[in-house]
Amino acid sequence: MNKSSKLLSWLWSIQNCNYAAKTAVSSKNIPQPGARSLMSARPTPIFDGHNDTLLKLELKHGTDRERDFFKAADYDHIDLPRARQGGLAGGFFALWVPSNIGVGTNFSDDDPRNFASVPQGPALEFTHKLINRAEAIAAASNGEVVICRTSEEISAGIEAGKFTMLLHIEGAEAIDAEFTALDALYERGLRSIGPVWSRKNIFADGVPMRFNSSPDTGDGLTEVGRELVRRCNAKGIMLDVSHITEKGFWDMAAINEKPIVATHSNAHAVCPHARNLTDKQLAAIAETKGVVGINYAVQFLRDDGRLDPNTPLEVVVRHADYLLSKLGEDGVALGSDFDGCTVPNGIKDAAGLPNLLNAFRAAGYGEALIEKIAYKNWLSLLKRTGI
Repeated sequence: MNKSSKLLSWLWSIQNCNYAAKTAVSSKNIPQPGARSLMSARPTPIFDGHNDTLLKLELKHGTDRERDFFKAADYDHIDLPRARQGGLAGGFFALWVPSNIGVGTNFSDDDPRNFASVPQGPALEFTHKLINRAEAIAAASNGEVVICRTSEEISAGIEAGKFTMLLHIEGAEAIDAEFTALDALYERGLRSIGPVWSRKNIFADGVPMRFNSSPDTGDGLTEVGRELVRRCNAKGIMLDVSHITEKGFWDMAAINEKPIVATHSNAHAVCPHARNLTDKQLAAIAETKGVVGINYAVQFLRDDGRLDPNTPLEVVVRHADYLLSKLGEDGVALGSDFDGCTVPNGIKDAAGLPNLLNAFRAAGYGEALIEKIAYKNWLSLLKRTGI
C-alpha cells in the first residue's frame, strides 16, 4: 500500500468510528453529490491555511466557555475530536494579537477599538502565550499533535496520523524594528508571517473590513516592512499577503523572492470585499506559482457581503471555480479562518469539512483535484518557499 493509500485508510477508519458515536453535521446540510455520495467517498485529508483556534482557547481560558482541545465541543470550530471526524489533519495556526487584549472575544468590525494599534512589547508577550498554548497541547497529546517546522515534518506527521500545526503570525506587531523578536520567534517554530492584519503597524497598512470596496485603501510597505520581507526570505519564513493593502501587495511582489501567497482570501470579482483579491493580483500570484487559500467567512464569500451563516456551499464552489480559472489546479487551497469568523452552516465546524469536499464532487471536481485543494497544494507550496 502506498503512502497516500495508508493515509486515506487511516482517516477513513477514524471517521467511521467517530461518526458512529456522534455526527456533528445535520444530514439536511449535506449537499447532493451527484456522481458520488458522501458515505461512499473515502475522506480526503485537509491541511488548512488559517485558523484562530489558539486565540479562542487563550481568551476563553478561565471563563464559563473554556474548552479542552482534546474534547469535542458544540461551539467554536476546531478541537481534536472534530478535526478527526472531518479529516482535518492540521494547518497554519495563527498567532494574532487583538487590539483590546483581555476584553473577551467580541471583535465587531463596527467597533474602531478593535482596529487600534498594538505596542510591540505587549504584542510579543501575548504571542509567546499563544505559542506556549500550542506547545502545551502538543506536550499533552501523547504524540498525537505535533508542531512542525518543515514541509517534510508536516508530510510525515500526516502520514503517521498525527495532527500537525504550523505557526503563523497574523499581523507582525510582535516584531521589533531591529528584528530581535523575529529571530526568537523563528527559534520557537514560527514559519509564516502576514506583515499586517486589518490595521496599520510599523511594517505596512492593512485593508479595512469593508464590503463593496477595492483593496486599494491605504499605504504600502514601509522601509522596515521591506526589510522584514528580505529577512523572511533569507530565513525561510513564508510571507502572506492576506489583509495587506493593494499597494502593500505590489510592494511585496516587487521584492519577495518566493511565491506570492494569500493564506485566507477570496476572489474580489465574486465578492467585492476589500479583503479579497483582484484579477490583477491573482495574475501576479499565478505568475509566481503561488497559492490562495479559500476563506470560509461568509461576508467574504457572498456577492452581497452579508454576515449570513445560511450561505450555501455552492458559493464556496463559485469562488473555487473562479480561482481555478485564474490560478490553475496547483494554485488553489483551503484557508478556513476557523475560530475567527462565521462560516456557512453547511460546514459548521471542522467535523463538517466532508460536506465541503462533497460539494466539490457535486460540482464535477475529480478526486485528484480535490486532493490538491485539500492538502497537496499547501505542501507543494511550502516546499517551493523553502520550508
